[in-house]
Amino acid sequence: MSAPRTPRKVLGRLSLPERTFVADALRTETVGGVLLLVAAVASLIWANVGALSDSYETVSHFHIGPESLGLDLSIEHWAADGLLAIFFFVAGIELKRELVAGDLRDPKAAALPVVAALCGMAVPALVYTLTNVLGGGSTDGWAVPTATDIAFALAVLAVIGTSLPSALRAFLLTLAVVDDLFAILIIAVFFTDSIDFAALGGAFLGLAVFWLLLRKGVRGWYIYVPLALVIWALMYNSGVHATIAGVAMGLMLRCSRREGEQHSPGEHIEHLVRPISAGLAVPLFALFSAGVSISGGALGEVFTRPETLGVVLGLVVGKTLGIFGGTWLTARFTRASLSDDLAWPDVFAVSTLAGIGFTVSLLIGELAFEGDAALTDEIKAAVLMGSLIAAVLATVLLKVRNTRYRRMIEAEERDDDLDGIPDIYEEDDPEYHLRMAAIHEAKAAEHRRIAEEQRARLAEVTGGAGEENDRRA
Repeated sequence: MSAPRTPRKVLGRLSLPERTFVADALRTETVGGVLLLVAAVASLIWANVGALSDSYETVSHFHIGPESLGLDLSIEHWAADGLLAIFFFVAGIELKRELVAGDLRDPKAAALPVVAALCGMAVPALVYTLTNVLGGGSTDGWAVPTATDIAFALAVLAVIGTSLPSALRAFLLTLAVVDDLFAILIIAVFFTDSIDFAALGGAFLGLAVFWLLLRKGVRGWYIYVPLALVIWALMYNSGVHATIAGVAMGLMLRCSRREGEQHSPGEHIEHLVRPISAGLAVPLFALFSAGVSISGGALGEVFTRPETLGVVLGLVVGKTLGIFGGTWLTARFTRASLSDDLAWPDVFAVSTLAGIGFTVSLLIGELAFEGDAALTDEIKAAVLMGSLIAAVLATVLLKVRNTRYRRMIEAEERDDDLDGIPDIYEEDDPEYHLRMAAIHEAKAAEHRRIAEEQRARLAEVTGGAGEENDRRA
């Protein structure tokens, strides 16, 4: 007779290797997110201060690059099509690692972030579409509020000083990885107007060579970097968005460790490239994409025009309801149950935090309304406004539970035996309990020694006082 299966915990404690990876990844993303936040603020100042606004337009629209290769692009386009390819390259590696070594490897564990991400994209798109159908606006921007910006979300956490437990942070990271995958598919399928099959064929040939070199174990950045640039240029000229080349190359890297390897090639490359992506590529994209004219009237119009109102409602309402609803449905109709350390309001707060859409939302906004500069700027303003509202709401909700989070993190970090491994991960190890017994025995012996010394001093004081009283008598 088989033993009953233990119900799987939703957002339960991570394994130690996964927790270490998440901590390292989020540390870099948080620093990059702060830089992203600084770049966005600098962009808004640059674009709205009278003496500087003209120079912002001049620099953003300055063209550079070989025209003969079809790469005579503005600085703004280089940031969106070139630098974001690095961001999507890292996203591809993250996705590959999750599929072969992370939470997405187990179909049961993968169900939660996948369902939550799908609902977190479908509901905002539905909210946007309904808003514009009822308001008589354009439905072309349905995909704008579907993306979550993990770097910006973590930047908000760093700024407000809220420390999420590792399980919630991992959920947010995995959710964003799946979110990025579907955003890439949306860009590839819905925002490709015409295709140059010769250039696309050349890009696929380059990807085949890239994959073959990886399979043969060929090493050397001087081989892969030039090849990657050729693949990117061909993909750009094919009409398919050039960032697809980045995610394709990221997915080709091996992310499983072999015997004797401390890190897989994918993990090693990600460790090298992630700081470039988070610290340089994405902030520069924000610098040249977030610079929209902001005024009281313009901000007021965000809530009156159906296209912009749909973006705000999609990010603030759609993302929250979609992710929370998807998570609840997964727990409701499977054998999964919520971790004992967390409550559903925690999931709701993180769902609200996922409403911060920036990098990919701005990119999709540019693609959706290409050719209408005025509406594109209004959509960007709506993305900023929706992200700001989501950040404020998440801040309030997370602050309510912040004391509880601190206690959870202290328990996760506690290391009484000083072996470098948190005690919570060694509860089933007999050697850990032997070490702790020795520590407690040493402390008990020290306390006994102190007690004996105090008892002896008390006896001397008591005895001395008695003799003195006798003499007086």
